[in-house]
Amino acid sequence: MSESSPAATPLRSFGRFELRALLCKSGRSLIWRVFDPRHGQELLLCMPREKPNSAAALEHWLRMAQAGGRVQHPNVAPLFEAGQVEGWPYAAYDRAFGETLDERLARQSAPLPLDAAGWVAQLLEGLAFAHEAGHAHRDLQLASVLIDANDKVRLMGLEVAQEVFPASVDFSTVTRRAVRESAEEDVLCAGLLLHRILSGRPVLEEPDLLAVVQQMQPIGREMVRLGWETPHPIPDPLRAICNRATDRQLRQRYHLARSFLRALDGWRQAAAHDDGGPIVLLLDKLQRQGHLPTTTTGIHRFTAGSGLEAQHASALSEMVLKDMALSLELLRRVNNALRQAGHGGDTVLNVQRAIQMIGLDGLQQAANALKPWPGPLQPVAAEMLRSVMARVAKAAQVAQALRPAGYDGEVVYLLTIMQNLGRLMLQYHFPEDAQQIRQLMVPPEPTEEIPNPPSLSERAAAYAVLGCDLEALGMAVARHWGLGDELLQMIRRQPLDAPVHAPRTDADTLRLTCSLANELLDALAQPEARRRAGVEVATRRYARALGLGLREVMEALNPGAQRPAASPPAPLRGAPERPAVVTPSPLRERLTGRGES
Repeated sequence: MSESSPAATPLRSFGRFELRALLCKSGRSLIWRVFDPRHGQELLLCMPREKPNSAAALEHWLRMAQAGGRVQHPNVAPLFEAGQVEGWPYAAYDRAFGETLDERLARQSAPLPLDAAGWVAQLLEGLAFAHEAGHAHRDLQLASVLIDANDKVRLMGLEVAQEVFPASVDFSTVTRRAVRESAEEDVLCAGLLLHRILSGRPVLEEPDLLAVVQQMQPIGREMVRLGWETPHPIPDPLRAICNRATDRQLRQRYHLARSFLRALDGWRQAAAHDDGGPIVLLLDKLQRQGHLPTTTTGIHRFTAGSGLEAQHASALSEMVLKDMALSLELLRRVNNALRQAGHGGDTVLNVQRAIQMIGLDGLQQAANALKPWPGPLQPVAAEMLRSVMARVAKAAQVAQALRPAGYDGEVVYLLTIMQNLGRLMLQYHFPEDAQQIRQLMVPPEPTEEIPNPPSLSERAAAYAVLGCDLEALGMAVARHWGLGDELLQMIRRQPLDAPVHAPRTDADTLRLTCSLANELLDALAQPEARRRAGVEVATRRYARALGLGLREVMEALNPGAQRPAASPPAPLRGAPERPAVVTPSPLRERLTGRGES
């Protein structure tokens, strides 16, 4: 049996099959388009490149191929027949399931990114199911993927490219090990397949994806990253997902087809519907587990009694603010009540005013609605959530210290927390994903070629894990709570790649002040050698817009530090002085509840 040209029909036969065209010839397998005169139909024949080296090996090959053929999934092509001709085994599939992805790309060279992601997601659905059933593919190529006229994708060729072992080995033992090792290689090849579709050209100019794997680090020396010259613009989340799938470092890649699939599905659903994937799952978890677990016990001691004096409300407010979950639940209830009463444009972000509006019974109900600490979390995840909450609370305190005169401290405190809503929700509801994101943000090991490798940003890491960024999670929760558009705008952090302009409104001032505080805490989370530089960079970014200098920032970060008596704090060079006279503001009154009738 040898290669034939697609133009010749047929040139040779293989057993009863008439060979029509060789569709794929990789280092491990062959795929032929054949005609079966017995059934009067075209089939696709998948065969290993190497003949089994013994009768036992041939028997094992057929047994494994037939077992793979019993994997029933919508995205796995059903096996038509498995057999052998003169010691050469084959697995046959019905050509009616569609053309190969190679053939489709020859006709449609530049599918849209959303379509490409959909095809690969379907492939990963089938691949994940096969892996979980104990089977691997071991030679995933574009020709291994069938796609019909309705873009339904099916994987064919499970267990065709089996490893060749000495005739004396225990096949059951080596096969179990081989499946585990081969599953990650399958996932890597799925990433290369996505890269091939999005880039519009063979990866490293090599059509055999397994040959590409051999050239990639750490086996070879090549890096595979999606370039910028692509047939269509590639959205940042999809680019991050594709690049993670083929990362040069093994620890950064997807190790499971399900993990890869989840990231792709998260982006696809968000891109197609502006809502979906992890966002839908998060909103479902909100219904069952709440937004955060409460850290408060014994609130009934504070709410005992009938009167609500000003001092009592102040003490309650102070206690509630120490419990992040209770603060958010109280604001959710108060603002939801305002919306139901027809005051949808009003928002209250002052806990003391919220307590006065909802009453002691309402406060008790809000506390009772929360799950006790740590909710469903295991100890390690609970400790990480406590750490994240402490960091967010510190950022809120820094924002309070940096706020301009005339702005309510509780409003600034709560806005800073809400700018971290996505991070808090991630750590509570998806702790494993949060850990993945942190790992992706760790810089890779330096090499001679790249002595100072860059790390992934939090946004890119979230894209690679979830298919959306953390701000999208937080915004989805805020919308779910019915918070107004004005507040939704204020809880968006200032993008790191965008310049900071002078605020035009109170809302701008509040948003920028909270963004600065959060960036300062991010800087402090860096390795010690880079913290000071990070603080200075953040301060310089906001200095002119907010009229702040490094001294004010350092005092906000270290409020208890001893400082010698000196001249008044000076802003950075070029930063304007803060206004001495505070102009009354309708927005500030609304947020504190003073604008309510």
